[in-house]
Amino acid sequence: MTTTTPGPTALRGAVGTAHTRVEGRDKVTGAARYAGEIPFTGLAHGWLVLSTVTRGRVRDVGTAPVLGMPGVLAVLHHGNAPRLRTDYVGMLGTRPDPTAAVFQDARVPFAGWPVALVVAETPEQAREAAEALVVTYDEEPHTTALAADDPGAYSAAGHPPAEVGKDLEAELAASAVVLDEEYTTPEEQHSMMEPHAATARWDGGRLEVVDSNQGTTWVRAELAAMFSLDPASVRVRSEHIGGGFGSKGLRAHQVSAVMAATELRRPVRVVMTRRQMFSLAGHRSPTVQRVRLGADPDGRLRVLDHRSLNRTSTVFEFVEPSASVGQVLYAADAHRTASHVVRLDVPSPTWMRAPGEAPGSFALETALDELAVRCGADPIELRLRNEPETGPVSGLPFSSRNLAACFREGARRFGWADRDPRPGVRREGHLLLGTGTAAATYGAGAAPSTALVTAEADGSFTVRIAAADLGTGARTALTQIAADALETVPGRVRVRIGDSDFGPAMIAGGSMGTRSWAWAITAAAAELRERLAVAPDIPPEGITVRSDTTEAIGALARKERHTFGAQFAEVAVDTATGEVRVRRMLGIFAAGRIVNPLTARNQLVGGMTWGISMALHEEAVRDRNTGRHYAPDLAGYHVATHADVPDIEADWVDDPDPDDPVGIKGIGEVGIVGAAAAVANAVWHATGVRQRHLPIRPDRVLAAPAPDGAGRAADGADEADGGAVD
Repeated sequence: MTTTTPGPTALRGAVGTAHTRVEGRDKVTGAARYAGEIPFTGLAHGWLVLSTVTRGRVRDVGTAPVLGMPGVLAVLHHGNAPRLRTDYVGMLGTRPDPTAAVFQDARVPFAGWPVALVVAETPEQAREAAEALVVTYDEEPHTTALAADDPGAYSAAGHPPAEVGKDLEAELAASAVVLDEEYTTPEEQHSMMEPHAATARWDGGRLEVVDSNQGTTWVRAELAAMFSLDPASVRVRSEHIGGGFGSKGLRAHQVSAVMAATELRRPVRVVMTRRQMFSLAGHRSPTVQRVRLGADPDGRLRVLDHRSLNRTSTVFEFVEPSASVGQVLYAADAHRTASHVVRLDVPSPTWMRAPGEAPGSFALETALDELAVRCGADPIELRLRNEPETGPVSGLPFSSRNLAACFREGARRFGWADRDPRPGVRREGHLLLGTGTAAATYGAGAAPSTALVTAEADGSFTVRIAAADLGTGARTALTQIAADALETVPGRVRVRIGDSDFGPAMIAGGSMGTRSWAWAITAAAAELRERLAVAPDIPPEGITVRSDTTEAIGALARKERHTFGAQFAEVAVDTATGEVRVRRMLGIFAAGRIVNPLTARNQLVGGMTWGISMALHEEAVRDRNTGRHYAPDLAGYHVATHADVPDIEADWVDDPDPDDPVGIKGIGEVGIVGAAAAVANAVWHATGVRQRHLPIRPDRVLAAPAPDGAGRAADGADEADGGAVD
């Protein structure tokens, strides 16, 4: 594996200092190779063939004509592919998503299901043959639309309803102010820049997979189990990754590449197209959420009842736990949260940046804003009035909780005190202006990891850890952390990542990566320094120490561990066209000790930008008749671009975690939480009309009733949509 080796003056500082990425030059010059770019001798190319029906069975795969085409080496399908094992529990404690177990039977559970892999000498030959392959089906009726009253909805496994405190219905009846509203969010796609790509090859009896993923030891464990291999005989490498956001786990492309490499005994690469990613790479499920709040006249909560429904596929249950955000943010005399799912003929959803919290915060934080209006309270003061002393549902103490500090600092910098609370009073010609705010939170966990730290004979140090840098700057942050732990300068530290041979480590996910890896690195560095103190002479092969944080993390006291933040947005709404433009955003976060302010701000601003995109643009729409997406590409699926983000700023308050060796919490996901709600609340402040359904499209703005009407912002638009989210 190649690695960037910073010179002795490449960095001058450590934790808390802004540093450019150690691999930055390699990336901008093209020296850094991504999974789909690395050359291999004798490389063949696989092209996935996806189903054109939404539900049914494959009747026949017309391989004979295709096998005679130039360069075609093989066509794998359910009739000839290797059998896979799927009756195991994976590294993350769950059974594998059967979407990855391709070509095992004739069933088609959704549109875009892999039905064959064509392998040829060149990508062009593979694609031409794949497009020529004739697959016939026995088609069956399908259902893809999610509706709030779907009779097939059920309580999700592993997410039982949580109800604590006083009798909820009695408290609701005794509340002076009651809110009972429904909020919806649409299907969203990860849309990272780098497509999913994997190359598989056998080398001396050992399987090697060069991939783009969020955890090499995770993917190795899954592949080893699925193909009934000794994990030691599998190596997965993933050095440079062009974004993941939760999507880059085990998918069809890795499994089909291994199948083909096993059959042909030569390297095989499979790369997904952008359109294929809409079906095969996971997505965020649409949600239908009902929030009921009961409060005293001053806005103190007596009841917080949040129920969420998401869809999942018929082959795998995935829960978007949107109701969970209320278990952390606010105190109430009676708390109830519940997550339900319904099985539909759609691809399996998966984790997507801030799963649960991102859509859940839109519903809850919009509802809190509505409650503030009904109580005649300032939205910030109402939130601070409901600050809990301990976990509202768990009863556990917080490791630290600085949400109030985020709101106060954000309000000062945003100019909240100058805000006229009345909606629809600020104008610039035909534009209505408004401001809004929302709270943010995300979990701050850590998982057991191992690390290898070597003192080299030349006085430098090498760190090896199976971490993943999705473009977040993790490699640079770990360099800074290692330098501090080794009491040296960062320029004398090399950090090598993305190789399963380095030993088990947490995946890049759940905002837990840097915290988990840093813990392992600091533990190994501490032991290495002790050894060097008594044996300063370093042999030519160096001195290596291995750490394992399983015991240390297992000994942590039970606490509520979270990052927090306050989001602020200002919008302009065009009364003629219905277009909403975000003019400025500010996010203030309490996110532990910030390792690298440069890359941390990049992560937070990126999340906030995605929140703008979620609020105003993103919506993957399915045709109910065909079950397929309209325009599954980056031309038809709209995301926020530079023109949509004129002024956006992220900063933080001091908030080191006292229970973490470095003080880290995690920042990868909190930036998107609450951002869409802040924009939606600003739209209400501009227009006087609530938007409870994302995205806030121009037609929904124009179809909204007058502010003195029923108060539902988009009822007309919802009726036109058939009352369902799909």
